[in-house]
Amino acid sequence: MNWQPELDELRQREAQAKELGGADKVARQHAGGRLTVRERIDGMADAGSFHEMGAIAGKAEYDEEGNLKQLTPSNCVMGRAKVDGRPVVLLGDDFTVRGGSADATIREKPIMAERMAYEFRLPLIRIIEGSGGGGSVKTIETTGRANLPGGVGGTQLYHFTGANLSMVPVVSLGLGSVAGLGAARLAASHYSVMTKKSAMFVAGPPVVKRLGQDLSKTELGGWEIQTKSGAVDHAVETEEDAFAAARRFLSYLPSSVYALPPVTECTDDTNRRDEKLFSHIPRDRRRVYQMRPIIESVVDKGSFFEMGKMFGRSIITGLARLNGKPVALMASDPFFYGGSWTADACAKVIRFVDLAETFHLPVVYLQDCPGFMVGLEAEKAATIRLGVRAMAAVNQTTVPWCTMIIRNAFGVAGVVHQPSNRFSLRYAWLSARWGSLPLEGGIEAAYAADLAAAADPAAELERIEERLNKLRSPFRTAETFWVEEVIDPRDTRKLLCEFADLAQPLLSPTPSGLKMRP
Repeated sequence: MNWQPELDELRQREAQAKELGGADKVARQHAGGRLTVRERIDGMADAGSFHEMGAIAGKAEYDEEGNLKQLTPSNCVMGRAKVDGRPVVLLGDDFTVRGGSADATIREKPIMAERMAYEFRLPLIRIIEGSGGGGSVKTIETTGRANLPGGVGGTQLYHFTGANLSMVPVVSLGLGSVAGLGAARLAASHYSVMTKKSAMFVAGPPVVKRLGQDLSKTELGGWEIQTKSGAVDHAVETEEDAFAAARRFLSYLPSSVYALPPVTECTDDTNRRDEKLFSHIPRDRRRVYQMRPIIESVVDKGSFFEMGKMFGRSIITGLARLNGKPVALMASDPFFYGGSWTADACAKVIRFVDLAETFHLPVVYLQDCPGFMVGLEAEKAATIRLGVRAMAAVNQTTVPWCTMIIRNAFGVAGVVHQPSNRFSLRYAWLSARWGSLPLEGGIEAAYAADLAAAADPAAELERIEERLNKLRSPFRTAETFWVEEVIDPRDTRKLLCEFADLAQPLLSPTPSGLKMRP
């Protein structure tokens, strides 16, 4: 006597669960150019590493004798897996069962996945397609009641969705239509990716149409809308591209706040000098230049991983390596508003330095900031309020910090290039210039009487500018030790790699996260 009948039934249930919503629904998924949830998990995880939990949970049909006829699985597939050899928690929506709606799932499954990631300190990858909320409108009829959002016993998922952001790296992939709680889950991550055929919205076109806006899914929440608004970090062409982006993002981060970011072997010479840097910054201050070539030149070759490229575009943010050590890199982009901090840029800075602080990434800032954005639109956007919040976020960091002042550092936004009241490394390029405000526009106000009295106001303005430009030389500032070092730009990589090496021993995991050693 053995347990073969029970094993046979288990295998039967598992086989039916793997049929998802049925052959017709799977075919429809493929016809739309989308993978099924199980194909997505196979594409995301290392081959053969996925260990599913709750595979046979779902809705079963039985015959008159109580024998299983058909099992329709819950539309949440979850479990543990490995990604590039590291254990993670994988959680995916199955759109072939009720369009990924939560009224076809079992609420404890996504809760358990989130909780497992938190308590086992494992990175969490959410694969999202559907609403994933409290169910459809039909749920009211099928349950005989309306759900109170966050009602009795209904807040666990929301708790862990937030708690995981301070514990483990969270990546969310939007791979189809994502609405309601699904949209919130996509946004509640450290890094989010959507395919360019996908769409995300709080409420879909039918609901929005009732408000008088007749929009398609793409018009309402397509990739251009969501990446420019900052709701989603990145958009890719294919689902395979999304899996690759998730893997790369995780490669820079520790598995939890209780570990250090992984250091890799560096084959790029730390003393490498790029001659192009010596002439990269134009002498004409009105001319802009490309910042990304500078980034690529000074970090380990091929290591820069940009995040949020389409949002807050006067600031570039991303992860990189210096001598094999992960860092959070922030840089100005003078092609957008001259590098001025807009309200969006400030929001981007806040989120990025919080990521660096959470996962113990030293910060490198390549600065060219002429100040906060000015004008009516900037005032309407409450730029200064977000600006001082960005200043607070920077000042509250405890991770090591290194700044290279590439060109401009003006005004209050110019101050926010390093945490206040603690030591950080700072270097100024030969092209650097700074002040309370740029001379351009300020001279006319400060020297209005002189210009009005001059026989030739234009010539007088030129003489004043020449005189003041000599006084604002970075060497004058260095004379009084108001700036520590003015450097040859070609030495930047060597100095940044030295910073990464100096920063590494200062970090040590503690129960409250990573803190600087006393």
